[in-house]
Amino acid sequence: MKWLRLLLDRTAVLFLGVAAGVAIGYAFGTGNERKEALSLAPEAAPVVAPHGIAPPPPGSAAAPDATTPKGTVAEPAAYPTPEADPPSAQMAERVKQGGQVHVGVFGDSFGDGVYSALYRLLPAKGGFRVDKYSQPSTGFTRYRRLDLEQHDDQQIDGQPLDVAVISFGANDAQGVCDNGHCGALMGPFWQRVISARVESYVAMLRRHGAQVYWVGLPVMRDPGFDADARAMDEFYRVLMARIGVPYVDIRPLTTDAAGQYQAYYQDKDGTPKLLRAGDGIHMSMNGYIRVAKGLAGRILSSVEAAKSGERSVRAPVSTDSPPPAKPADNGNSPVVRKAPASRHVPRPHADAVAPATVPEAGIGDNSDTNRTEDQ
Repeated sequence: MKWLRLLLDRTAVLFLGVAAGVAIGYAFGTGNERKEALSLAPEAAPVVAPHGIAPPPPGSAAAPDATTPKGTVAEPAAYPTPEADPPSAQMAERVKQGGQVHVGVFGDSFGDGVYSALYRLLPAKGGFRVDKYSQPSTGFTRYRRLDLEQHDDQQIDGQPLDVAVISFGANDAQGVCDNGHCGALMGPFWQRVISARVESYVAMLRRHGAQVYWVGLPVMRDPGFDADARAMDEFYRVLMARIGVPYVDIRPLTTDAAGQYQAYYQDKDGTPKLLRAGDGIHMSMNGYIRVAKGLAGRILSSVEAAKSGERSVRAPVSTDSPPPAKPADNGNSPVVRKAPASRHVPRPHADAVAPATVPEAGIGDNSDTNRTEDQ
């Protein structure tokens, strides 16, 4: 028994020695660390950076007469007067009756961020109800995964919709398949299929009485992905002009003085603020607010025009007109798409609290431009 007692004593001493060494090492390892207090701008919100971390800011706050740090663009002292889009008949009637103007935001994970910004810029106390219909990892090339028109029509669920904001694109930088045929990104087949799907989608929103806006894409950090984003932006700009939808160009608000990608922008007081998420695709909360301010101003101008009783009201779109023709299937039978199981996604009421963070990018929200999903 003596040898057992001796073994236990030596083991206890060994463990005590190891514990003491760890404690001493921890004290030395943390005692010399430099601790700094960090603070966010008043309107900043925590930002989800799903793919890496943005580079450090280009410099500290600049003096009023200092030169703008390289890689940033100064916040304008005053935004230009927003365009006044003629209010729709439905919006004019809504304002006349003193009801809340219903704004719906449709899109992918970038649309989630646009929703968060508009929720703040068009508050309930100002007479607005902003609802989120966007969903990550969706797009017009991904109808086998989710038929956007059918799904979002069911989400609206027959409710009157005064304004519809559309923000898709980052997931559509790939080829598309339809009725057994496929085509590469921006090729003739791709443009025909996407045009038909988008026109039919806009027609669905208009049948709910919505005044529709299309939000373009920002500059992308990856040069190859940015080239695709530029091409899609131009495609949608032309398409929106043809079907009478205002196109909101946000690219100039996301570039530096040389037209290149920038991770930060300079606020009015000269402080560099985070503009983009770490993946080089999405925005920070400050960034989403920056790119959505002009759109919010246009919507506010339309509401003010409705309040003043201006007669330049857009005529309602006939709900009896058939949707645009789909591309021919060259003899193939059409694809039958099942309705989604969930008909209605719960959304915040007018007095709900807006999300504190930018929604994280969903799986598939990336610049995977070499894939073609089988539709």
